[in-house]
Amino acid sequence: MSNTGTLHRIPARPWRWLPWLVASQLVVILVWGLAGWYWGLPLMVASHALFMVPVFLPNSRFYAPVLSRVPDAGNTVWLTIDDGPGPETRAVLDLLDRHQARATFFLVGERALAQPELVTEILRRGHDLGNHSHSHPQARFWRLGPAAMRAEIEGCQHALQALGGQPVRWYRSVVGMTNPFVAPVLQRLGLVRVGWSARGFDGVGCTPDGVLARLLPDLRPGAIVLLHEGAVHGHNLAIIERVLQALDERGLKAQLPAG
Repeated sequence: MSNTGTLHRIPARPWRWLPWLVASQLVVILVWGLAGWYWGLPLMVASHALFMVPVFLPNSRFYAPVLSRVPDAGNTVWLTIDDGPGPETRAVLDLLDRHQARATFFLVGERALAQPELVTEILRRGHDLGNHSHSHPQARFWRLGPAAMRAEIEGCQHALQALGGQPVRWYRSVVGMTNPFVAPVLQRLGLVRVGWSARGFDGVGCTPDGVLARLLPDLRPGAIVLLHEGAVHGHNLAIIERVLQALDERGLKAQLPAG
């Protein structure tokens, strides 16, 4: 694995946060017992927030290390494209070819199994694959328990390995959400969690101009750029093309991480 991956691998003890959770609850019990609910209740809410909020912060390292920028990247950026494969994948590949750009496609396992020829085509054109869960349960991913989380990550990993011939090394959570049960699975599979540093919110209702206005200020060397394909608004291809044009204008190259 490259230095980029090695530096952000899940530690051997992914439950290192657990003693802090236990300690915080003991403090709550102690304060409640000594000072009553007036002080105990706010402290309980604060302690729960401390462990809940990081779940929804894509680049939080509270529960697992995360790669959010590429170190020593020179004049390159890392393009990452989520939620495929789908009807737009071939057009995305054509755009990347036209601009001599490389990207990592964070694929959904079920979609990959349904369209194996697209996985083959992504690899044939010199791109990389990443694990983006097996079924993309967007509304409930944050609250999946240990068994369900393991099934989501392992299911996608097995699907992509079967289709691509080798295990993938990159993982991105659905909507970037990472609860306590993600890290143990990543540690067992040797996966590196990937976040982002440049995002235009192109996966939801948007306009290309709005996406570019949010994304371009962060489009600089070492950026990990989050893009999507197949969103219902229908603008993803136009957005990807404009991002590629912006890279050309700035003299930046879209390349895969070394290693």
